Amino acid sequence: MQRDMNYGSDYKYIPATSIGSGMGIEVLPDLYQHTIQIVNIALFGDPAKNEFVLVDAGMPGSADEIITVAEERFGANSRPKAIILTHGHFDHVGAIIELIKHWEVPVFAHPLEMPFLTGQQSYPEPDPTVEGGMVAKMSPMFPNEPINLGNHVQALPADGSVPHMAGFRWIHTPGHTPGHVSLFRDTDGALIVGDAFVTVKQETLYKVLTQEKEISGPPRYLTPDWQASWNSVKTLEKLNPTVAVTGHGLPMVGEELTENLQKLAREFDRIAIPDHGRYVE
Repeated sequence: MQRDMNYGSDYKYIPATSIGSGMGIEVLPDLYQHTIQIVNIALFGDPAKNEFVLVDAGMPGSADEIITVAEERFGANSRPKAIILTHGHFDHVGAIIELIKHWEVPVFAHPLEMPFLTGQQSYPEPDPTVEGGMVAKMSPMFPNEPINLGNHVQALPADGSVPHMAGFRWIHTPGHTPGHVSLFRDTDGALIVGDAFVTVKQETLYKVLTQEKEISGPPRYLTPDWQASWNSVKTLEKLNPTVAVTGHGLPMVGEELTENLQKLAREFDRIAIPDHGRYVE
């Protein structure tokens, strides 16, 4: 029942933003990125066909903005065929309950992410001790309790396909969370990354505000398994993606993406892993 869905008691509006907030980018004719405060959602689908899939669900309190963006791109009263979650952190599921109630559509996530989406388990506590900047220091105020979507969330198909996203397959990219996934299309190398890597130094308030483009590992303050994260980046680099939409930051394409992702896979310990912190061995 819808009334059984709930956010954690610590869910609240987070007063953080960037110069990209409210802006959208058509990365490919069927792939659109929209920034909500400091995080990106992705809309997959041909606007002429009025059919689409939403990837991730933004910041707390962003449902109206997401619905408006979807209707501006796909038409009045349009609704997605499904919502795919790369993972369940607060900035990727912030409006999910309101969207489920409004659209009445299924939600899919990796089986290992289910405890965090069905009220069973909290993520590890954010780590404000990692170096990097003010956002890391602010991280203890971020919502951390699990949300409960009940039977409104289901596991992604075991065969690797992505519901209603023909041509895409999901790839398990753990580290940032146990059930984190990225979505890849072999025909043109399009990659929806989630937070397996990002294109802005998410720990640094100035760089988040200005959206200065710089490839980085997953947000340090919310990543508990650094070896798994490195392995996930290596997995994505081997795919040779041609365009990447990440959970934070601007899209990367072509040689810029290839060179930066190769460098990140090679020098992840220097670029991404913090020198110290709660989850650093």
